[in-house]
Amino acid sequence: MKLFTRKDQTEDRAETAAEVTPTQTVSAFLTAFGKRDVEATLSVVDDAVRVDIHPTGLREGGSADLRAFLTETFTAFPDLLVTVKNLIETGSVVTAELKVEGTQAAGYLGAINQEKHLDVDAAWRFTVAGDRITAVDAYWCQNQLYRRLAVKRLDQISLV
Repeated sequence: MKLFTRKDQTEDRAETAAEVTPTQTVSAFLTAFGKRDVEATLSVVDDAVRVDIHPTGLREGGSADLRAFLTETFTAFPDLLVTVKNLIETGSVVTAELKVEGTQAAGYLGAINQEKHLDVDAAWRFTVAGDRITAVDAYWCQNQLYRRLAVKRLDQISLV
């Protein structure tokens, strides 16, 4: 009589995925985002993710686009601080209300480095399947971001 049986890794992963809530998956993403760790951030993202970062004009992007955005953000703000204000789970969708802050250390989204402090409120919406994020939609006020980075005109990026 066997008391213990060994499961293969596929069964373990399926069992783990069933136990992980969408909020836990998104929390893992946001924790890694706050630590400025691209690989850990993307570790919970599906390879076929759909990414829309509305203020930047990115629509129907993929994993490579998300990696590029994260890398640019972490490079531009090496002291990045991400504060999660609220997480709202509705079925497989989790909405995160965030405050993102940091001091600019490199060009970012077309604004040259002025070493300005940035603090922007943002809302990110994640769609989760199992333990993987399958869609990311990010929103923030781009005008607020540009004001914080001392951009005077939006038609030709210049300094205040």
